[in-house]
Amino acid sequence: MTLNGIDQLPSHASLLRGRRLGLITNPSGVSASLEATADILARDFTLTALFGPEHGIRGDAQAGAAVPDARDTLLNLPVFSLHGRSHHLSDEAFSLVDMLVYDIQDVGARFYTYLYTLAYAMADAARHHVPVTVLDRVNPVGCAVTEGPLLDADRFASFVGAYPMPTRYALTVGEFARYANETFGLGCELHVIPCSQHPRDQLFAETGQLWVAPSPNIPTPEAALCYLGTCIFEGTNLSEGRGTTLPFQLVGAPFLDATALARTLNALRLPGLLFRPAHFTPTFSKFAGELCHGVQLHVTDPHAARPFEAGIRLFEAIRLQRPDDLILKPEHLAHLLGDDRLITGAETAGQLLQRARLEAAQFAEQTRKFHLYPR
Repeated sequence: MTLNGIDQLPSHASLLRGRRLGLITNPSGVSASLEATADILARDFTLTALFGPEHGIRGDAQAGAAVPDARDTLLNLPVFSLHGRSHHLSDEAFSLVDMLVYDIQDVGARFYTYLYTLAYAMADAARHHVPVTVLDRVNPVGCAVTEGPLLDADRFASFVGAYPMPTRYALTVGEFARYANETFGLGCELHVIPCSQHPRDQLFAETGQLWVAPSPNIPTPEAALCYLGTCIFEGTNLSEGRGTTLPFQLVGAPFLDATALARTLNALRLPGLLFRPAHFTPTFSKFAGELCHGVQLHVTDPHAARPFEAGIRLFEAIRLQRPDDLILKPEHLAHLLGDDRLITGAETAGQLLQRARLEAAQFAEQTRKFHLYPR
């Protein structure tokens, strides 16, 4: 079994001992035996505060919902929201802690907000001269493949992408912290407790670990892989499967021809993926209560699959099928894609993918020095 940082903590206990600890976590912050990191720190160290990212400390808030400050009744500790009125830590919070500890399962996608919860906390901590310890976790989609164009941070930086990274950036969260801290001068005293082993091509199913959903709509590692390509449909009037049992694996709308769409996509013979005509009725989010027609992404080979390309090809196929019905939310879509060239027509899908391959490869080479794990 590949062990995460929390399971390596006994070998690094001196780093945390004697400090008042503030923990940034959610339900995915657990040991290999599924004991909550919060419970471990409260039992073995001095835990004085909890901090909740998007979806909250218990993971029960839907995407984008503001989460209030609260008090954890189990541990009788204050819980400060990092996805409420502000994404930053308050002076009050820093009065309670001598070190911040971060333990959340990430999914390896640039637009997943937990990355920026961590980066903002690191910058805040640097200003208060408080060190940060990241309990590293495996990247469930692996660290061997980069995909997608670099975010145009001058025009489209946001809480779903703050740095010029590709969509699939191929770093663990500990490696990302090292990259952000040095590259963008966050000035944080950073410590990373690494995984026991994590070959860069290792996927979650190969770790021997149990999956705990890091957010309500990433219920499985397969959903995390598909999310790399289908999250862009949040920036359209198409359902990305929210409100179904297969979020980010289903994409559709009432006005699509599911059979024709699947036929078009399967004709491309994209590696590691098959597309099945699908019909579904979301219970909430877009088209709640309406019958949608579209496709389900089936992963046949997760190592070979390139989900970002699949998402772009799916977008292109839908736009060709029903150009008058595909309504975009240009600003949000541009933040997810990283720029607006596909939206404005400055690039075709093929041109975007060609550019993305070059930019992703350059990013992989530039971030090699932050790697903690071998190929």
